[in-house]
Amino acid sequence: MSLPSPLPFVARAPVIPVVVIERLEDAVPLARALVEGGLPLIEVTLRTPVALEAIRHIVRDVEGALAGAGTVTDQAQVEASLEAGAAYLVSPGTTPRFAESLAQAPVPVLPGCATTSEAMVLSGLGFEVLKFFPAEASGGVAFLKSVAGPLPHLRFCPTGGIGPANVANYLALPNVVAVGGSWVVPADLIRAGDFTAIRDLASVAAALPRAAKFG
Repeated sequence: MSLPSPLPFVARAPVIPVVVIERLEDAVPLARALVEGGLPLIEVTLRTPVALEAIRHIVRDVEGALAGAGTVTDQAQVEASLEAGAAYLVSPGTTPRFAESLAQAPVPVLPGCATTSEAMVLSGLGFEVLKFFPAEASGGVAFLKSVAGPLPHLRFCPTGGIGPANVANYLALPNVVAVGGSWVVPADLIRAGDFTAIRDLASVAAALPRAAKFG
């Protein structure tokens, strides 16, 4: 099965900000700060009542932003995210039935996995880039090195427990195309409306080198 590839998206930046938007009025200035800092992929997690509307606003008002829906866990959220204009979908984990549903989505999907068996099931459905979550709790860099041999065709976007202290270790792996993280969008800075500081954090993250090759 040939699915929409997320590689054209994740190739754009080494870090995907994982964003929790509590106030709708923060969505557009936050997205603009991230785009200006060089991180156009923005994963808006469906953890707040305003998340879907935030995606709509970012899609409508922020040029260059690629707003995706994160923490997608069921078909109803898939449909709502697509209706809101999400450019891609990210799930924290993937049951077999939900994986089959995600495989029908018309946009790229980063389905979540935490084990080799889950990765193999998703690969069999045609997914080529997987979210590895929770990364640090599930073996981190050591796990990703271990699966590179038996699963050389798969690439990963690890998320969970990644920050400035260990991000370089992940991006140094050839099977890691990008990492997801919230350290570039600290909740205190969002609450304070300090989007200049967030832009500066994004600029540092966007300049991180990665070993993964594309094309």
